[in-house]
Amino acid sequence: MKIHFIGIGGIGVSALAKYYLSIGAAVSGSDLVSSEITEELERLGVHIFIGKHKIGNLPKNTVKVIYTSATSKDNAELKEAKKRKLPIVSYAEALGELSRSYQTITVSGAHGKSTTTILSALVLEAGYLDPTVIVGTKAREFGNSNFRRGYGPYLLIEADEWNKSFLNYSPKIAVVTNIDAEHLDTYKNVTEVEKTFQKFLAKVPKDGAIVVNKDNARLYKVAKKFGKIVHWYSLNDSAAKKIREVLRAPGEHNVSNALAAFKLGKIFGIREPDIFHALSHYSGAWRRFEFKGVVNGAFIFTDYGHHPNEVRATLKAARERFPSKRIWCVYQPHQYQRLMYLWNEFLSAFDLADIVCLLPVYDVAGRETKTAKSKVNSQQLSQEILKRGKNVHHLNSFASAKKFIISNAKQGDIILIMGAGDIYDLCNLILNN
Repeated sequence: MKIHFIGIGGIGVSALAKYYLSIGAAVSGSDLVSSEITEELERLGVHIFIGKHKIGNLPKNTVKVIYTSATSKDNAELKEAKKRKLPIVSYAEALGELSRSYQTITVSGAHGKSTTTILSALVLEAGYLDPTVIVGTKAREFGNSNFRRGYGPYLLIEADEWNKSFLNYSPKIAVVTNIDAEHLDTYKNVTEVEKTFQKFLAKVPKDGAIVVNKDNARLYKVAKKFGKIVHWYSLNDSAAKKIREVLRAPGEHNVSNALAAFKLGKIFGIREPDIFHALSHYSGAWRRFEFKGVVNGAFIFTDYGHHPNEVRATLKAARERFPSKRIWCVYQPHQYQRLMYLWNEFLSAFDLADIVCLLPVYDVAGRETKTAKSKVNSQQLSQEILKRGKNVHHLNSFASAKKFIISNAKQGDIILIMGAGDIYDLCNLILNN
C-alpha cells in the first residue's frame, strides 16, 4: 500500500504520515519548501518531493492521496490523482476515517490543545492504556516527535476547529479546553464557534464522556446541555494544588490543561499518585515556552502563541516565573484576518511585557483577504500600542530584529519570541550569531 501526501510538511499531516509508516505502508509526499519536518520524514524512509507540485511527483503505484486543506483545486498532483481515479481525501477526512477504527479521544479548544494532548497521553501511559497519539507539535516524551505509536485500543488526537475540521472525527471521549473568538476566517462570529462546538460534542455517544473546563464561560454554556456524560474540571478543584506542586510547565493555563488530563485519568480509573507522577514528567512541548539558549546573558524562549489570549497567558506565566526580570515579547502576527478581527484584543495583549517588538504579519497563503491586508498591519499595531505607554518597536525584517535584540539585550533579560509563522527562524538566527 502506497500513500501520497500533498503538503506533507504540515505538523498534523506529517504525524498522520508517520502513522501509515508505522503500519507498514510505503509513504511519499510533496511540499513547496524543505523543513526540519520533511528532513525527518526523509530519514524515516518517506520519499519527499520539494518544490513546485508536479504530475511526476505522484508515484505510479499510489493507492490513496491525502492532501492539506491549503491545497488549491488546480494543484497538479491533485488533478493527476483525479485523472487516475484514486481515492482522494483531505487530512481531516483521513483522520476522521482513522478515528472510527479506534476508541478515539479528541482534545479540542481554542488554546492548549497540544499541551493537553501530550499531558493526557502521559496519563494514559501511566494507566497502561498504550494510546496511539497524533498531536500538532513535537513532544520530547515521544522522541521529539508529533506521533506516538501505541498498541492499545485508544487513539488520542488533537482536534482542530479551524475549517470545522473536527466535525470529521468520531470521539468516544471529547476533551475541550475552552471556546474563544478564534478562527474567525472560518466562523462569522463567536456564536457560530459555540454552535459548532455544540455540534461536535453531540457526536459523543451516550456511553462516552465529555471532559470540559468549567472556568470557561462560553464552554460552560455549551457543555451543560449534555447532562450526565459531562465531567467538569476547574482551577478550583482540590487536585489543582497538587498539580501546581508537580507540574514543571509555568502558568495557570498549564495547570488547567493538566487538570483536563487528570480528569481523563480519573474516568479510566487510573490511580491519583500515578496521574500526578505522569504529569510531573511533562517537560514541555516544541515552541511552548521552550528555552532555546542565551545571548548577551539574556535567556531566549520560543512560543507558538499567536492569539491575543495566548500571548497574554504566556506573558503572565513569564512574569510569575521571572518576577524581577525584564521581559521582552518579540511577536510576529499570524494572519492579517486574525489581526483585523481581534484588533482591540491585541492592543492590550502585550501589557505585561517591558519591551515589545513587532515584526511584519505572517501572510497565510489561501487564508487572507484584500480587505484585511488593506486595513491592518504590524506598524499600525505598534503605533497604537505606543499610545498605551509601552516600549514598542516595529522591526521590518528578521535581520533588523536580530540586530536590535543583540544590541539591546542585557544580562538576565527574558526574551519571548512568539508566533505561529516562520518566526522560529529568527530564534535560530539570533542564537547562531
